[in-house]
Amino acid sequence: MNNTEFFVAILIFSSIIVGALYILFGQLTVRKLRKNPKTKEILGLEYASGWDIINVAQALAFPKSWSRKLEGSRLSFMYASATIIHDNTTKFDRVLGFIFYWLLILSGLSGGLFGFLHFFGLI
Repeated sequence: MNNTEFFVAILIFSSIIVGALYILFGQLTVRKLRKNPKTKEILGLEYASGWDIINVAQALAFPKSWSRKLEGSRLSFMYASATIIHDNTTKFDRVLGFIFYWLLILSGLSGGLFGFLHFFGLI
């Protein structure tokens, strides 16, 4: 197994983990927030079905200073309200959202970078 095959295997494994965490986070946390009348309307813009799961994970994963900047911008309707979500989630929900979001971002960016480097023959 060379380095390229090893890297692809890691990307595939991390993608499977992200898929499982997506389902788990959506069923355990976001479903609870969708049923709550206080949090139902603040889950952010849903580009496609299930996008609110990523919005909530982002609100839980970003530092509070970044979340305040997003909430104060003109495009705040696109993002979930981190302050209300923090008030209505448990510590487990926050940790699960943090792990899911950053693993999603890292595996997605790594896969894109790998494809870009492979296209130009650098790998």
